[in-house]
Amino acid sequence: MPSTITITLPDGTAREYPEGTTAADVASSIGKRLAKAAVAAIDNGDEIDLGRPLHDGDQVAIVTEDTEAGRHVLRHSTAHVLAQAVTQLFPGAKFSIGPAIENGFYYDFDLPGGKTFSEDDLAVIEARMREIIAADQPFTRSEVSPDEALRIFADQPYKVEIIERVSSGGDELDSGEVDGSSGAISVYRNTGSGQGPGGPVDFVDLCRGPHVPSTGRLGHFALQKVAGAYWRGNEKGPMLQRIYGTAWESDAALKAHLEQLAEAEKRDHRKLATELDLLSFPSELGGGLAVWHPKGGIVRKLIEDYSRMRHERGGYEFVFTPHLTKSTLYETSGHLAWYADGMYPPMEMDNGTYYMKPMNCPMHCLIFRSRQRSYRELPLRLFELGTVYRYERAGTLHGLLRIRGFTQDDSHIYCTAEQLPGEIGSLLDFVLSVLRAFGFEDFTFNLSTKDPDKYVGSDEIWETATDALRSVLDDRGFEYSIKEGDAAFYGPKIDVDVRDAIGRSWQLSTIQCDFNHPERFELEYVGSDNQRHRPIMVHRALFGSIERFFGVLLEHFAGAFPTWLAPVQVRVLPVSSAHEGYADQVARSITAVGGRADVIRAVDPLGKRIRAAKLEKLPYVLVVGDDDVAATTVGVNPRGGEVERGVALDVFVKRFADEVAEATALALDADNAPAPDALPA
Repeated sequence: MPSTITITLPDGTAREYPEGTTAADVASSIGKRLAKAAVAAIDNGDEIDLGRPLHDGDQVAIVTEDTEAGRHVLRHSTAHVLAQAVTQLFPGAKFSIGPAIENGFYYDFDLPGGKTFSEDDLAVIEARMREIIAADQPFTRSEVSPDEALRIFADQPYKVEIIERVSSGGDELDSGEVDGSSGAISVYRNTGSGQGPGGPVDFVDLCRGPHVPSTGRLGHFALQKVAGAYWRGNEKGPMLQRIYGTAWESDAALKAHLEQLAEAEKRDHRKLATELDLLSFPSELGGGLAVWHPKGGIVRKLIEDYSRMRHERGGYEFVFTPHLTKSTLYETSGHLAWYADGMYPPMEMDNGTYYMKPMNCPMHCLIFRSRQRSYRELPLRLFELGTVYRYERAGTLHGLLRIRGFTQDDSHIYCTAEQLPGEIGSLLDFVLSVLRAFGFEDFTFNLSTKDPDKYVGSDEIWETATDALRSVLDDRGFEYSIKEGDAAFYGPKIDVDVRDAIGRSWQLSTIQCDFNHPERFELEYVGSDNQRHRPIMVHRALFGSIERFFGVLLEHFAGAFPTWLAPVQVRVLPVSSAHEGYADQVARSITAVGGRADVIRAVDPLGKRIRAAKLEKLPYVLVVGDDDVAATTVGVNPRGGEVERGVALDVFVKRFADEVAEATALALDADNAPAPDALPA
């Protein structure tokens, strides 16, 4: 009888199979639907191709196309097909790396003669990719020696560099491009991918895998754009051309994603900021630096004022720190050793070397250390809207979402180990209540735990802190993902992501324990036992930064800010110049109850002015004419609502004031989750 092997499935079931059974065979034995959806497998924790033989005692899970892991396989496989198509259509093209990324993939190329891709080229490349997919070419994995790999890729300098780097023990690229862990180099071939003088020609690429069994499993993709990319991110290295694409498990999923992208383009905060006259990025300032216009300044002030009010009510103490400091501070904190690449160059002054500050926490430690502290003062909660400066590479800058000068709503809490669980709980409740006040209701939580090879502090304090974070999430019934070993070396953390109006996820808030700063700055407090003890430091960024939060908020609302946050809440439009005096009276009535109103004179036709107001996404547009002057009424055009004629002015003003008052009451109540449009003016 043939030998058998035992395979354990994710539910703990053990099944016997003939020797030589593959993951594809296991999927087929479970059901036709699973076999059809399978794209790869996880064997003892490692991702493998469906066609790889299994061994006795393996623990196997099937990866399906509609999971994130499955989509990653689809996208990486589609990237290989992209490289096939380009090398066929552009003889002499050099190809470097082509990883799967969030929602898609890319591949970097170096075309001969300095040629660049055009938009028309993308259509031709996509057509060739579909021919390759229709041919249903198998992906075949093999392992070769480094010398053989160098021979195979002798005319591909970027691949040669990767092979030499891996075979010499250097770091692999973070792209899944190659597996050299066994001493051999893994490659994938697509048989019959092109015609040469002697017949079919194979396409071969370095890759760790896994891939779909054959190109026929692909097809729900679109190429999107071409961009420049430095090889290995080195600005002094070769500039390559990067083709971006997206790939999904079905046409429906692809269509939904493309529709979301189209909606996201409409909501691009950079575009909206210009259209709504909120802020700009003058070239005279340099990349990643913004100036705020009056309308954007109003919105920012409202956000900051609300944050200050909530922190004051939450028992925080306000502090302020300078924008630069001597280098010794960041030598003590360790940032010069770990974070120098993200800091601006030093300034040599007559009494030492100075740096623009990249974060506020070391200065807050100096405030704590400025005098002897007692356990009776703890928890000590310090809060600052502190502007920091970080050097981001030019290619990574993205409006307000990735910027070089920004203001953090930075809090640092110093507490005892016994106080930590309570502080974490109150912090998380505080974070969620504020985010809800700004219209976010859908949250995702991630808990990052200790890297066993890289951490400071005792195992006991790590366990205490991690248990405190975990218990807070558990007690509140929140589902969360655990990121094993993903914590920074100085302590575990909770990240809070929000989902916006079109389903995109944004990482905003962080609650992070820190055992490093108290140790490095020798922070101490005198306990009830009259002994000196080391406090635990908790970092908490609620918005992350005011700038980034503003950008996310602008895209979330598509520029149509809720009434409390709109820079202009009410616009008054006189039908003709004869009605302008009454229009001014209406505006004064609005401002008298704390509203923000303006009047646009009758220089242009009324219809044009109404259209302009709608483009500015104003909450209320009031039109006044002869009848309104005579009866002290207004015509009310609410954003997204029905037009009302002849509304008594005092009725509208009271309605507006009541809306603001109700919003204020809800926002001040931290225990309630305010409605999206419920915040104080």
